[in-house]
Amino acid sequence: MSKICQITGKKAMIGNNVSHSKRRTKRHFDVNLFTKKFYYVEEDCWISLSISAAGLRYINKVGLDAALKSAVSQGYCDWKDIKVIG
Repeated sequence: MSKICQITGKKAMIGNNVSHSKRRTKRHFDVNLFTKKFYYVEEDCWISLSISAAGLRYINKVGLDAALKSAVSQGYCDWKDIKVIG
């Protein structure tokens, strides 16, 4: 599974390690990503999302249904990519 947030679309960035002598080497800045279960009231089921901390704050702010609709409209995830749990 790729390391991309399904709500915000955040993914790993590439940058530089800068040493004391200002020598630069490439490095990755990974996303604070984890798997979380949510109860989706509109569909009456549990879903599992791969979500970042910023995505979780966004869900707390606007609600799960609005966050999923905006993520699908912006192309960050698709309805078939959302895993339904029992």
